Amino acid sequence: MSTPEPPRPAPQDSAASTPRDTAAPPVHVPVLLDRVTDLLGPACAAEGAVLVDATLGLAGHALALLDAHPGLRLVGLDRDPHARAEAAARIAAAGHADRATLVPAVFDELPDVLDRLGLDEVHAVLFDLGVSSLQLDRADRGFSYAADGPLDMRMDPGAPRTAADVVNTYSAAELARVLRVYGEERFASRIAGAIVRERAREPFTGTERLAHLVRDSIPAATRRTGGNPAKRTFQALRIEVNDELGVLRRALPAALDALAVGGRVAVITFHSLEDRIVKQALAELATDRTPPELPVRLPEYGPVLRLLTRGGEAASEAEVAANPRAASARVRAAERIRRAA
Repeated sequence: MSTPEPPRPAPQDSAASTPRDTAAPPVHVPVLLDRVTDLLGPACAAEGAVLVDATLGLAGHALALLDAHPGLRLVGLDRDPHARAEAAARIAAAGHADRATLVPAVFDELPDVLDRLGLDEVHAVLFDLGVSSLQLDRADRGFSYAADGPLDMRMDPGAPRTAADVVNTYSAAELARVLRVYGEERFASRIAGAIVRERAREPFTGTERLAHLVRDSIPAATRRTGGNPAKRTFQALRIEVNDELGVLRRALPAALDALAVGGRVAVITFHSLEDRIVKQALAELATDRTPPELPVRLPEYGPVLRLLTRGGEAASEAEVAANPRAASARVRAAERIRRAA
Protein backbone atom coordinates (compact mmCIF):
# COMPACT_ATOMS: atom_id res chain seq x y z
CA MET A 1 0.00 0.00 0.00
CA SER A 2 1.17 3.53 -0.64
CA THR A 3 1.60 5.93 2.24
CA PRO A 4 0.05 9.33 1.47
CA GLU A 5 1.08 12.60 3.01
CA PRO A 6 -0.36 13.31 6.46
CA PRO A 7 -3.80 14.94 6.47
CA ARG A 8 -3.67 18.69 5.81
CA PRO A 9 -5.71 21.31 7.65
CA ALA A 10 -9.30 21.70 6.48
CA PRO A 11 -12.56 22.79 8.10
CA GLN A 12 -12.12 20.70 11.22
CA ASP A 13 -11.64 20.54 14.95
CA SER A 14 -8.12 20.32 16.33
CA ALA A 15 -7.78 17.33 18.60
CA ALA A 16 -5.56 19.47 20.79
CA SER A 17 -7.74 22.55 21.16
CA THR A 18 -11.42 21.63 20.81
CA PRO A 19 -13.29 22.86 23.93
CA ARG A 20 -14.53 20.09 26.15
CA ASP A 21 -17.94 19.91 27.76
CA THR A 22 -17.56 20.66 31.45
CA ALA A 23 -19.92 17.84 32.46
CA ALA A 24 -18.45 14.59 33.71
CA PRO A 25 -17.21 12.47 30.80
CA PRO A 26 -19.66 9.76 29.79
CA VAL A 27 -18.88 6.11 30.35
CA HIS A 28 -17.82 4.63 27.02
CA VAL A 29 -17.28 0.93 26.35
CA PRO A 30 -16.56 0.35 22.65
CA VAL A 31 -18.29 -2.76 21.34
CA LEU A 32 -16.28 -5.54 19.67
CA LEU A 33 -13.11 -3.59 20.43
CA ASP A 34 -10.64 -6.48 20.32
CA ARG A 35 -12.13 -7.96 17.15
CA VAL A 36 -12.15 -4.62 15.34
CA THR A 37 -8.55 -3.88 16.25
CA ASP A 38 -7.56 -7.37 15.05
CA LEU A 39 -9.41 -6.92 11.76
CA LEU A 40 -8.07 -3.45 10.98
CA GLY A 41 -4.64 -3.81 12.58
CA PRO A 42 -2.77 -5.21 9.55
CA ALA A 43 -3.91 -2.26 7.43
CA CYS A 44 -2.92 0.27 10.13
CA ALA A 45 0.59 -1.00 10.82
CA ALA A 46 2.55 0.79 8.08
CA GLU A 47 4.17 4.15 8.79
CA GLY A 48 1.87 6.89 7.50
CA ALA A 49 -1.17 4.63 7.16
CA VAL A 50 -4.45 6.53 7.37
CA LEU A 51 -7.48 5.32 9.31
CA VAL A 52 -10.86 6.93 8.66
CA ASP A 53 -13.20 6.54 11.59
CA ALA A 54 -16.38 7.54 9.80
CA THR A 55 -18.45 7.53 12.99
CA LEU A 56 -15.95 8.81 15.53
CA GLY A 57 -18.27 9.08 18.53
CA LEU A 58 -16.13 9.01 21.67
CA ALA A 59 -13.14 7.58 19.75
CA GLY A 60 -12.89 4.29 21.62
CA HIS A 61 -11.88 2.18 18.64
CA ALA A 62 -9.75 4.94 17.13
CA LEU A 63 -7.79 5.39 20.36
CA ALA A 64 -7.04 1.66 20.58
CA LEU A 65 -5.69 1.67 17.04
CA LEU A 66 -3.66 4.85 17.58
CA ASP A 67 -2.17 3.30 20.74
CA ALA A 68 -1.25 0.10 18.89
CA HIS A 69 0.21 1.70 15.75
CA PRO A 70 2.59 4.67 16.33
CA GLY A 71 2.77 5.51 12.61
CA LEU A 72 -1.00 5.62 12.12
CA ARG A 73 -2.88 8.83 11.31
CA LEU A 74 -6.57 9.32 12.07
CA VAL A 75 -9.24 11.17 10.15
CA GLY A 76 -12.32 11.19 12.36
CA LEU A 77 -15.76 12.23 11.11
CA ASP A 78 -18.75 13.04 13.28
CA ARG A 79 -21.70 15.39 12.83
CA ASP A 80 -22.17 15.76 16.60
CA PRO A 81 -20.11 18.65 18.02
CA HIS A 82 -20.40 17.31 21.58
CA ALA A 83 -19.00 13.94 20.49
CA ARG A 84 -16.15 15.60 18.59
CA ALA A 85 -15.25 17.74 21.60
CA GLU A 86 -15.14 14.73 23.94
CA ALA A 87 -13.23 12.66 21.38
CA ALA A 88 -10.70 15.45 20.91
CA ALA A 89 -10.14 15.65 24.66
CA ARG A 90 -9.62 11.89 24.91
CA ILE A 91 -7.23 11.81 21.95
CA ALA A 92 -5.23 14.73 23.34
CA ALA A 93 -5.08 13.12 26.79
CA ALA A 94 -3.64 9.98 25.20
CA GLY A 95 -0.92 12.03 23.48
CA HIS A 96 -2.15 11.50 19.94
CA ALA A 97 -3.45 14.97 19.03
CA ASP A 98 -0.71 15.51 16.44
CA ARG A 99 -1.85 12.39 14.56
CA ALA A 100 -5.57 13.16 14.50
CA THR A 101 -7.72 15.31 12.25
CA LEU A 102 -11.34 15.60 13.37
CA VAL A 103 -13.85 16.84 10.82
CA PRO A 104 -17.43 18.04 11.37
CA ALA A 105 -19.14 15.95 8.71
CA VAL A 106 -21.70 13.26 8.08
CA PHE A 107 -19.96 10.16 6.81
CA ASP A 108 -21.52 10.29 3.35
CA GLU A 109 -19.39 13.43 2.90
CA LEU A 110 -16.28 11.23 2.97
CA PRO A 111 -15.20 11.87 -0.66
CA ASP A 112 -15.26 15.65 -0.10
CA VAL A 113 -13.39 15.31 3.20
CA LEU A 114 -10.64 13.20 1.64
CA ASP A 115 -10.40 15.61 -1.29
CA ARG A 116 -9.96 18.59 1.06
CA LEU A 117 -7.27 16.69 2.96
CA GLY A 118 -5.44 15.74 -0.23
CA LEU A 119 -5.85 12.00 0.32
CA ASP A 120 -6.26 9.86 -2.80
CA GLU A 121 -6.65 6.68 -0.79
CA VAL A 122 -6.78 5.43 2.80
CA HIS A 123 -5.75 2.21 4.49
CA ALA A 124 -8.56 1.47 6.91
CA VAL A 125 -12.14 2.60 7.37
CA LEU A 126 -14.37 1.96 10.37
CA PHE A 127 -18.12 2.47 10.65
CA ASP A 128 -19.60 2.01 14.13
CA LEU A 129 -23.25 2.64 13.37
CA GLY A 130 -26.10 3.47 15.72
CA VAL A 131 -26.20 5.81 18.70
CA SER A 132 -23.11 6.73 20.69
CA SER A 133 -22.93 6.50 24.46
CA LEU A 134 -22.79 10.30 24.66
CA GLN A 135 -26.08 10.61 22.79
CA LEU A 136 -27.89 7.73 24.47
CA ASP A 137 -26.89 8.57 28.04
CA ARG A 138 -27.90 12.24 27.88
CA ALA A 139 -31.65 12.58 28.32
CA ASP A 140 -31.60 16.06 26.81
CA ARG A 141 -30.66 14.58 23.41
CA GLY A 142 -33.97 12.71 23.26
CA PHE A 143 -32.67 9.31 22.09
CA SER A 144 -33.66 7.32 25.16
CA TYR A 145 -37.08 5.87 25.90
CA ALA A 146 -35.93 5.09 29.46
CA ALA A 147 -35.58 8.72 30.64
CA ASP A 148 -37.72 11.74 29.90
CA GLY A 149 -36.26 14.39 27.65
CA PRO A 150 -37.12 16.58 24.67
CA LEU A 151 -38.31 14.62 21.64
CA ASP A 152 -35.23 15.49 19.59
CA MET A 153 -33.01 12.59 18.35
CA ARG A 154 -30.83 14.73 16.07
CA MET A 155 -27.24 13.48 15.83
CA ASP A 156 -26.39 16.97 14.61
CA PRO A 157 -28.09 19.35 17.07
CA GLY A 158 -28.11 22.00 14.33
CA ALA A 159 -30.10 19.91 11.87
CA PRO A 160 -33.54 21.32 11.05
CA ARG A 161 -35.84 18.34 11.74
CA THR A 162 -36.47 16.76 15.14
CA ALA A 163 -38.37 13.66 16.17
CA ALA A 164 -41.10 15.98 17.48
CA ASP A 165 -41.50 17.37 13.96
CA VAL A 166 -41.96 13.85 12.59
CA VAL A 167 -44.39 12.77 15.32
CA ASN A 168 -46.47 15.95 15.18
CA THR A 169 -46.64 16.57 11.40
CA TYR A 170 -46.51 13.24 9.55
CA SER A 171 -49.82 11.72 8.50
CA ALA A 172 -50.94 8.45 10.06
CA ALA A 173 -49.95 6.63 6.88
CA GLU A 174 -46.49 8.25 6.81
CA LEU A 175 -45.90 7.48 10.47
CA ALA A 176 -46.97 3.87 10.00
CA ARG A 177 -44.57 3.52 7.07
CA VAL A 178 -41.65 4.87 9.13
CA LEU A 179 -42.40 2.56 12.06
CA ARG A 180 -42.96 -0.48 9.86
CA VAL A 181 -39.94 -0.02 7.58
CA TYR A 182 -37.35 1.44 9.96
CA GLY A 183 -38.56 -0.12 13.20
CA GLU A 184 -39.89 -3.40 11.81
CA GLU A 185 -42.83 -2.73 14.13
CA ARG A 186 -45.75 -5.17 13.79
CA PHE A 187 -48.18 -2.73 15.36
CA ALA A 188 -47.12 0.29 13.29
CA SER A 189 -50.63 1.25 12.20
CA ARG A 190 -52.02 1.03 15.73
CA ILE A 191 -49.23 3.16 17.14
CA ALA A 192 -49.47 5.71 14.32
CA GLY A 193 -53.21 6.03 14.78
CA ALA A 194 -52.80 6.54 18.52
CA ILE A 195 -50.15 9.22 17.95
CA VAL A 196 -52.38 11.15 15.56
CA ARG A 197 -55.33 11.04 17.98
CA GLU A 198 -53.25 12.04 20.98
CA ARG A 199 -51.36 14.87 19.26
CA ALA A 200 -54.70 16.47 18.32
CA ARG A 201 -55.24 16.95 22.04
CA GLU A 202 -51.70 18.19 22.68
CA PRO A 203 -48.55 18.06 20.52
CA PHE A 204 -45.79 15.71 21.65
CA THR A 205 -42.73 17.38 23.15
CA GLY A 206 -41.14 14.73 25.41
CA THR A 207 -39.91 11.18 25.12
CA GLU A 208 -41.69 9.81 28.20
CA ARG A 209 -45.18 10.60 26.93
CA LEU A 210 -44.47 9.00 23.58
CA ALA A 211 -42.94 5.90 25.20
CA HIS A 212 -46.04 5.47 27.38
CA LEU A 213 -48.36 5.86 24.40
CA VAL A 214 -46.44 3.21 22.45
CA ARG A 215 -46.60 0.84 25.39
CA ASP A 216 -50.35 1.33 25.73
CA SER A 217 -50.87 0.77 21.99
CA ILE A 218 -49.29 -2.69 21.99
CA PRO A 219 -51.22 -5.75 23.22
CA ALA A 220 -50.36 -6.74 26.78
CA ALA A 221 -49.26 -10.24 25.79
CA THR A 222 -46.72 -8.79 23.36
CA ARG A 223 -45.39 -6.32 25.93
CA ARG A 224 -44.23 -9.13 28.21
CA THR A 225 -41.38 -10.15 25.88
CA GLY A 226 -38.80 -8.45 23.69
CA GLY A 227 -37.65 -5.64 25.98
CA ASN A 228 -39.08 -2.14 26.13
CA PRO A 229 -42.04 -1.91 23.71
CA ALA A 230 -40.97 1.61 22.64
CA LYS A 231 -37.58 0.39 21.40
CA ARG A 232 -38.63 -0.18 17.79
CA THR A 233 -40.57 3.09 17.54
CA PHE A 234 -37.64 5.13 18.87
CA GLN A 235 -35.26 3.34 16.48
CA ALA A 236 -37.53 4.13 13.55
CA LEU A 237 -37.87 7.81 14.45
CA ARG A 238 -34.11 8.15 14.95
CA ILE A 239 -33.40 6.62 11.54
CA GLU A 240 -35.95 8.90 9.89
CA VAL A 241 -34.69 12.07 11.58
CA ASN A 242 -31.05 11.41 10.67
CA ASP A 243 -31.57 9.64 7.30
CA GLU A 244 -29.29 6.92 8.67
CA LEU A 245 -29.92 4.27 6.04
CA GLY A 246 -29.68 6.73 3.16
CA VAL A 247 -26.39 8.03 4.50
CA LEU A 248 -25.06 4.47 4.84
CA ARG A 249 -26.09 3.53 1.29
CA ARG A 250 -24.20 6.56 -0.04
CA ALA A 251 -21.19 6.35 2.27
CA LEU A 252 -20.21 2.69 2.12
CA PRO A 253 -19.49 2.50 -1.64
CA ALA A 254 -17.48 5.73 -1.35
CA ALA A 255 -15.45 4.30 1.52
CA LEU A 256 -14.74 1.07 -0.36
CA ASP A 257 -13.66 3.04 -3.40
CA ALA A 258 -11.21 5.04 -1.28
CA LEU A 259 -9.45 1.95 0.10
CA ALA A 260 -5.92 1.26 -1.08
CA VAL A 261 -5.07 -2.26 -2.20
CA GLY A 262 -4.50 -4.12 1.06
CA GLY A 263 -6.73 -1.65 2.87
CA ARG A 264 -9.50 -2.90 5.14
CA VAL A 265 -12.99 -1.86 6.13
CA ALA A 266 -14.95 -2.91 9.22
CA VAL A 267 -18.60 -2.08 9.84
CA ILE A 268 -20.42 -2.57 13.15
CA THR A 269 -24.20 -2.70 12.83
CA PHE A 270 -26.92 -2.91 15.46
CA HIS A 271 -30.02 -4.00 13.56
CA SER A 272 -30.92 -6.04 10.50
CA LEU A 273 -31.65 -3.04 8.26
CA GLU A 274 -28.07 -1.77 8.56
CA ASP A 275 -26.58 -5.24 8.38
CA ARG A 276 -28.46 -6.06 5.17
CA ILE A 277 -27.06 -2.97 3.42
CA VAL A 278 -23.50 -3.81 4.52
CA LYS A 279 -23.80 -7.47 3.60
CA GLN A 280 -24.98 -6.67 0.08
CA ALA A 281 -22.35 -3.97 -0.52
CA LEU A 282 -19.45 -6.20 0.55
CA ALA A 283 -20.77 -9.31 -1.19
CA GLU A 284 -21.17 -7.45 -4.49
CA LEU A 285 -17.47 -6.55 -4.60
CA ALA A 286 -16.35 -9.94 -3.27
CA THR A 287 -18.00 -11.82 -6.16
CA ASP A 288 -16.39 -12.95 -9.41
CA ARG A 289 -18.20 -11.25 -12.32
CA THR A 290 -16.86 -13.36 -15.18
CA PRO A 291 -19.78 -13.99 -17.60
CA PRO A 292 -21.04 -17.56 -16.97
CA GLU A 293 -20.77 -18.50 -20.65
CA LEU A 294 -16.97 -18.06 -20.62
CA PRO A 295 -14.88 -21.21 -19.93
CA VAL A 296 -12.31 -19.51 -17.62
CA ARG A 297 -12.40 -16.72 -15.09
CA LEU A 298 -11.08 -13.39 -16.32
CA PRO A 299 -8.89 -11.40 -13.92
CA GLU A 300 -10.57 -8.10 -14.79
CA TYR A 301 -13.88 -9.57 -13.61
CA GLY A 302 -12.45 -11.04 -10.42
CA PRO A 303 -13.40 -10.01 -6.87
CA VAL A 304 -12.29 -6.60 -5.66
CA LEU A 305 -12.71 -7.51 -1.98
CA ARG A 306 -11.84 -10.49 0.19
CA LEU A 307 -14.28 -11.04 3.03
CA LEU A 308 -12.58 -11.25 6.44
CA THR A 309 -15.58 -12.36 8.50
CA ARG A 310 -18.03 -15.21 8.06
CA GLY A 311 -21.31 -13.37 8.08
CA GLY A 312 -21.90 -10.80 10.78
CA GLU A 313 -19.81 -11.76 13.80
CA ALA A 314 -21.44 -11.21 17.20
CA ALA A 315 -19.91 -10.23 20.51
CA SER A 316 -18.93 -13.00 22.90
CA GLU A 317 -21.12 -13.94 25.85
CA ALA A 318 -18.51 -12.44 28.17
CA GLU A 319 -18.58 -9.10 26.35
CA VAL A 320 -22.38 -8.97 26.33
CA ALA A 321 -22.41 -9.72 30.06
CA ALA A 322 -19.99 -6.85 30.69
CA ASN A 323 -21.61 -4.48 28.16
CA PRO A 324 -25.26 -5.28 27.36
CA ARG A 325 -25.24 -2.77 24.48
CA ALA A 326 -23.06 -5.22 22.57
CA ALA A 327 -25.86 -7.80 22.43
CA SER A 328 -27.20 -6.70 19.06
CA ALA A 329 -23.84 -5.69 17.55
CA ARG A 330 -22.49 -7.47 14.47
CA VAL A 331 -19.27 -6.76 12.61
CA ARG A 332 -18.46 -7.44 8.97
CA ALA A 333 -15.07 -6.73 7.41
CA ALA A 334 -13.29 -7.00 4.08
CA GLU A 335 -9.92 -6.29 2.48
CA ARG A 336 -9.36 -4.73 -0.94
CA ILE A 337 -7.33 -7.16 -3.04
CA ARG A 338 -7.19 -5.28 -6.33
CA ARG A 339 -8.25 -2.10 -8.03
CA ALA A 340 -11.43 -2.29 -10.08
CA ALA A 341 -10.78 -2.39 -13.83
